[in-house]
This record gives sequence, C-alpha cells and structure tokens, in this order.
Amino acid sequence: MATSIASGSANLQFRETGCWQQSLFSRVVSQRCCQKFSWSRGVSNNLQIKRYRYPIGETQRPFQTVITSCIRDDSTKYFDFAVIGSGVAGLRYALEVAKHGTVAVITKAEPHESNTNYAQGGVSAVLCPSDSVESHMQDTIVAGAYLCDEETVRVVCTEGPERIRELIAMGASFDHGDDGNLHLAREGGHSHHRIVHAADMTGREIERALLMVVENDPNISVFKHHFAIDLLTSQDGSDMVCHGVDTMNTETLKVVRFISKVTLLASGGAGHVYPSTTNPLVATGDGIAMAHRAQAVISNMEFVQFHPTSLADEGLPIPPTKTKENAFLISEAVRGDGGILYNLDMERFMPMYDERAELAPRDVVARSIDDQIKKRKEKYVLLDISHKGRDEILSHFPNIAAECLKYGIDITRQPIPVVPAAHYMCGGVRAGLQGETNVRGLYVAGEVACTGLHGANRLASNSLLEALVFARRAVKPSIDHMKASCIDQSVSRWWDPPVVPMQLGCNILGKIIRRTKEVRKELQSIMWEYVGIVRSTTRLKTAEQRIGELELEWEAYLFQQGWEPTMVGLEACEMRNLFCCAKLVVSSALARHESRGLHYTIDFPHVDERSRLPTIIFPNCSTMNRTWSSRQLHKQQMC
Repeated sequence: MATSIASGSANLQFRETGCWQQSLFSRVVSQRCCQKFSWSRGVSNNLQIKRYRYPIGETQRPFQTVITSCIRDDSTKYFDFAVIGSGVAGLRYALEVAKHGTVAVITKAEPHESNTNYAQGGVSAVLCPSDSVESHMQDTIVAGAYLCDEETVRVVCTEGPERIRELIAMGASFDHGDDGNLHLAREGGHSHHRIVHAADMTGREIERALLMVVENDPNISVFKHHFAIDLLTSQDGSDMVCHGVDTMNTETLKVVRFISKVTLLASGGAGHVYPSTTNPLVATGDGIAMAHRAQAVISNMEFVQFHPTSLADEGLPIPPTKTKENAFLISEAVRGDGGILYNLDMERFMPMYDERAELAPRDVVARSIDDQIKKRKEKYVLLDISHKGRDEILSHFPNIAAECLKYGIDITRQPIPVVPAAHYMCGGVRAGLQGETNVRGLYVAGEVACTGLHGANRLASNSLLEALVFARRAVKPSIDHMKASCIDQSVSRWWDPPVVPMQLGCNILGKIIRRTKEVRKELQSIMWEYVGIVRSTTRLKTAEQRIGELELEWEAYLFQQGWEPTMVGLEACEMRNLFCCAKLVVSSALARHESRGLHYTIDFPHVDERSRLPTIIFPNCSTMNRTWSSRQLHKQQMC
C-alpha cells in the first residue's frame, strides 16, 4: 500500500501502488497528490521503461544533422541542447553534448553565480587505497536515514573517482599533501578521508576550470542574465514533451524564446524560500517550480537540509553594515578538521546528542544546535578550531578566516558564532539513472534533481559528486534523443509569448515590486516559523493555510494594479516560484507521518519502517489551475 494525500489536505486515503504507471505517464490523473512509493520497485522501473521509449514516435521525422544556424532573430533562438543553469552540472553536461550539436547555456545572473561557486568543502570520492566504494555507500545510506536508492548510491560512488580525474584533466587544481598525492579531508558522516578540495573554495575552483573550457568551445553559447520563465511543453498522446524554455533578458527586459530538441534543467535549489540561507540570490526554486508546472513528477520535498553552521550576525564583534544577501557558510570541513561546538557558557554539547559528536550527519548537528539555542534562549552557538595550529588553520580555511576577520573574529584565536541556515534541497524533480524525467526531452542534474542518492539527508560533499555523475550520465540519452528529433521552424508559434509589462508605467511597477518584496519576506518568515528544523502537524497546517492566503492576497493585488496572467517580471516570477516550492515542501511534510533524516516532527518523533518510501507529488490539471504560480504562462486563463 502507499499513503496518499490530496494536495492541500491532511485527509488520508489509500491507493495501491499499481496506479503508478497510469499516474506517471498519463496527463489524466485523479488528483495531484503526495504519495510514497518504493524508488526501485515503483519509479525506477517505470523510468527505465520510459528511457527506451524516448526516441520520437512514428509521426515525427528523424533529424539527421545538427542545428548550425542557431540564432534566427532576437526573440527566438534554436539549439540542439538548452541547458538551464551554469553550475557544475550544467557546464559539465554542456561540454559533452557540445561535441554533437549546438548548446545554449542559459544562466540567471553571471555564469559563475551558482550554488557551485559557494560550495566550500569539496567533492567526496573513493581515492584512497584504505577506502572502498562499499564504505562510501554505507556512509551515504546511513546519513540518508536509509531512504536512499541503493542502485543510485552504487552508481554515484563507483563513478565518482573517474569524474574527479576528468575535472583534473580539464584544469581544476586541488590541494595536494606533502607526498604529492591529493590531500583528502574528512567531514561529518564520513568514515574515511575522501574529500577532494581546493582549500575552502572548492566549488569556485571547479566553476573556474569548467567556465574556462566552456568559453573556448565554439559550439556553446552562454546567455547570461536570462531568467527562465517556463518550459515550453506539448501533449503527445499520453506523453508530455519539452521543446525548450521561455526566458527574459533581465538587462534588456526582452523576452527570448529558446527552442531545443533536448533541455537539461540544472538550475539549483530553493534556499531563498527561507529567510536565512547559504545559497546565492539566484536560488529561488525556479527549476523545480517550472518542472512542476510542466507536469514533471516531484519527490522528497520535505527534506530541506539546514547547514548546522553559518556565520551568526548576532555574535559578531563588528556587526555587518547592511543586510547580507545570503548567510556565509562555515564549512563542514571545520568540524571534520577537529572543530568543537560549544554553547555560550563554553560547554561542549554534541556528545550529549550523538556518540559521533561533531562528526554526526548534518541533520543531527542542526537539530542539536537548534535545541541548544531554544532551551538556553540564545541566538547562536560557538564553533572553535583555535586549538589547531595557526598555519594549518589558515592553509585549510583561508576564505573562512578572511571573512570572519572582516567582522573582528580571528579564528586562529577565537570561536566562531554559528547558527543553522537553509542550505540544500534533497528533494526535487524526480529522475532516473540517466537524469531522465517523465517529461520527454527533459533531463535534470544537480540540486534541482531528486535522484535517490541523498535519501532523507545529504552526506557532506556528495552534492558536487552527484552533479558531476548525473551530468555525465545524461549525455548519451540526450544525444540519442537529439539525433532522433526534428525541429519544425513553426514550433515557436505554438505558444503565446510572455509580456513584459512596460505599459503599466514606472509608478505601478514600483508599487508591485515593493509589495512583492514584502510578501517574499512574509513567506520566508512563515516557512522558518512553521516549516523549519523541528515541525508539527498543527504548525504545518497553519503554514499551509497562511501561505495559501498570502498567495491569493498577493495575486489579487497584482491584478488590481493591472497585471495580467501572461505578464512577467523578475521579482514577480521569482515570487511565484517561491510560492510553488513552499507549497511543495509543506504538502510533502504533511504526508510523512514519521521523523526521518531532515524531516523531524514532534507528532511522529520516531522512524516508522512502514514509511521508508520516497514521497511523490504527481501533477494534475484540475488542481494546477488554482493560482497563477501553479500554471504555465502559456496556459493562463485570461482575467
């Protein structure tokens, strides 16, 4: 049996798992719902079946050559591959598929502004003779609270070392020890030293290396400051098909349509659904929301990882002069290198919560810190690494040391004030072993995807690894799909274009933007207050109600100001995506009647082995039509 609840309701129903085939691949489903299914028995098998059906059907002609003249006019561009996102997953994929066709890399801000660029710790991989794939698998599964898909875990842990070697061959420079071998660090949840790193700026180094190669590839065109609005989809029998994406150039305020044979969604997570996050400003859940509106299956959205240690503004000797756009991450590697957590009375507390102490997985450490803060009515705890040698600290953590010094803290002599912050979405768009989704022609990789690797909690430094492995695995089926596809030049006329609302005038647009920013803060406050580290059914239902009311109030305000359903603006489109993701998180959390990994609820405080199944959110037309944020712009009903 599988537990099912209709979105927006806590009334339990039951449905046999046999409904999966019809629900996943038919647009006509009974209700959009949260369900739990076995990953390997339910989803993976069906996605594998789907994988072999991906070539275009008999009614479409195979396309024998790649698109060579890719840009037709200012408003419509044609490519073989469209890649949404310029982090490690998007860039690594682009470099491979560019050997077979033209590629558009579409990025919301500057190409380097991605979650990858902010990743400090490193990439986990089995590169030491004393380590093993089985050990890495076990650490991943234990950290994931036994909700991980074992086949996915084996694939990622097995293929990881080769992906690291490929990065090095592309010019990525990682730290080496005195013996000339890669210096392998250890982080929380890992039983071995297996973290490849570049000081405490690993993501930045990987991004640098990949961007340098991308910039020199004549088949790749990078479109920066292009905000992805909605995927372009059509129905083909029981299949949903992706044909590209509508975007808005946020510098020129022009709508640009990208028509492609294959689309890879690699747009990162949704950290800014919470008020404090380590994610950059671009992480507003755009990819997850777009995929959901495009009828893609979403999974495990209740598992939001809060990093235990971000820099706490309240404890800084020199306070920030302005509100920071995102919380500064204090890497997991600090604890892995011997950092100790204390409360403000300098009492070490982690051994009271877990025998692994500071090396426990992130969900355990974050809840422990949260408990200390609430019990003691304090605003932060302290992380101390000052007992290590000064030179060692500065060589391992130069970026962290420099950032802390800006605010009057010398980490070689003083503890660091830290507090948990939203960090990583373990859920996302449900993907098979080759990054395929239930939407034909749409692939996913990186944080936007839910591959089954992380289960209920991500193991430290497994995120960049997953992005590298799945970006590479998505290449072959993408190429096969591209070669079997054709693009009709009239396809762009299938959908009405979005409209930039310049005719509303500066005054009205200014009012809309100001109100939208206020609503964004209100939503973030609700999510932190009611859908944070520790949850309850009552608080989740309160969040569900308040988010629904806030969304309707905001949309009503927009339309009162003359906004129309097909209009687009950066702030408004980000807001609709944040609402969409927030509702997915709350619905998923209400569906899980146990505490597992990152989802902890006081009403069901224990693990229930009967619930050791992923949460699935199916799309459905009837409930998708309720709000502006839940519908694709080209399917809007005009007011």
